Amino acid sequence: MTFEEFIMAARNNGASDIHMTVGAPTVFRINGNLVRLNDMDEQVVNRTILSMLSAEQEQKLNSGEDLDFVFEISTGARQRVNVFHQMGKLAASIRLLNAEVQSLDDLGFPHVLTEFAQRKSGLILVTGPTGSGKTTTLAGMIDYINKNRACHIITIEDPVEYRYKPDLALIHQREVGRDVKTFDLALRSALREDPDVIFVGEMRDFETIQLAVTAAETGHLVLATLHTKGAAETVGRIIDACPPMIRSQMLVQIAQTLEGVVSQVLIPTADGNSRVCATEVLVGTDAVKNLIRADKCHNLETAMQQGAKAGMMVMDDSILSLYRDGRINRQSALEFCNDKTYVSTKLGY
Repeated sequence: MTFEEFIMAARNNGASDIHMTVGAPTVFRINGNLVRLNDMDEQVVNRTILSMLSAEQEQKLNSGEDLDFVFEISTGARQRVNVFHQMGKLAASIRLLNAEVQSLDDLGFPHVLTEFAQRKSGLILVTGPTGSGKTTTLAGMIDYINKNRACHIITIEDPVEYRYKPDLALIHQREVGRDVKTFDLALRSALREDPDVIFVGEMRDFETIQLAVTAAETGHLVLATLHTKGAAETVGRIIDACPPMIRSQMLVQIAQTLEGVVSQVLIPTADGNSRVCATEVLVGTDAVKNLIRADKCHNLETAMQQGAKAGMMVMDDSILSLYRDGRINRQSALEFCNDKTYVSTKLGY
């Protein structure tokens, strides 16, 4: 079996990730669970990992650098790859990317995400743990904008995961490390490139956060991801990243620009054959903006509970809805919820 055939076999078995380690079993992640394969010869694993690298990448690896890149096979299927050393031997984590961008309707998200994608300016954040589908969600939003608005979209990614075909929109995709050195440099440059929409693959540091907020403040729609759990926590995380001397200024800027936060997690389906997305939604209503401006982010959870008419939802209610629809079981509902007492009561325990 060639490496391309191996990747296609993983895809056909519903794997989201492949973990290859010299001297250890190769592992697929299927529906969130790790599945061990038969042991592969060490030389075969080593040779397979090296086969994905260019001469320049192999030189960087040998000098002690970890590598992040996208590997594309002849069918056009793309994989996000991280290659690293552990215990002196090579290892690779391979994320199998969706072949095509899924629409927001296909993904089954609440209509408020479509409303977010229709905004002309402001800051929209999609958050969640690694592997929760944040990039897929934002790709659906970019796809919606591309098909419904004649505008200029700039994406800043590390690496580029989905390739968009321009429809009504003009799209430029910039890869950190190849097209530009860092996220913050790409954002600075983007503000001089006449964008309408800017997608920031990840807000990793304060400088990138500050530039993203400034871009939203100056009339651009900014879409970005953060590795945070919960919509309310996301706002607090941004504020806490600020130096103390400008905290009050950032509170005002976030209050002015925040249009929405979507926090998500993938939960195994009741039949065990797939995973479904549970979502928490914070909408930048006047009430929410006032809480942020007053530095009362700890009250945002209550605002979400009371904001159903505006499209808001807390994670536990989303999980309960999935359970009532028969899409997840009781065990998963309790495992992934935030307030087990509340969910247990609703489940009838």
